[in-house]
Amino acid sequence: MHDVNWVDKTFEFGLSLEELSPLLERLRAVPSVIERLVAGAPAEHLAQRVDGAWSIQEHVGHLTDLEELHEGRLVDFEGGLEVLRAADMTNRKTEEAHHNDANLDDLLASFRAVRTQFLSHLESMGEAAMTRSALHPRLQKQMRPVDLAYFVAEHDDHHVAAIARLCSSATS
Repeated sequence: MHDVNWVDKTFEFGLSLEELSPLLERLRAVPSVIERLVAGAPAEHLAQRVDGAWSIQEHVGHLTDLEELHEGRLVDFEGGLEVLRAADMTNRKTEEAHHNDANLDDLLASFRAVRTQFLSHLESMGEAAMTRSALHPRLQKQMRPVDLAYFVAEHDDHHVAAIARLCSSATS
């Protein structure tokens, strides 16, 4: 099983603010999508790594771990920073979190809680912050909060697809 490398994905930003509402719904749906996917997965497969790649639980935990970065980037926009805070591309937080030792229901509840907080923050941002642009440090592209929402949704899709593949292989 081979995943497309996330860092190889390219992005074009410049979305209109009218595109934020569908993006918010897309982001809001992800916890439920994951819950449906994992509902049929055998418990013994939830923490199982395949070919050294993350397990189902590690993917869920990773999405939870990154909400702190997304939330911080909203703060960066509100603060008028020119460059957004950088992600830890080694994923140290996820690697050290021992998500495979956690209860899946707890991981899912944590993800839902931090995603709800991120969405509430994004929806409450004032017009000045919503129109600010800042440089994404890895992509070296300007983005606004609506672009960040798109970026997060695409990142979600990347991990949801990996979870779906793992669930599919676990039940076949």
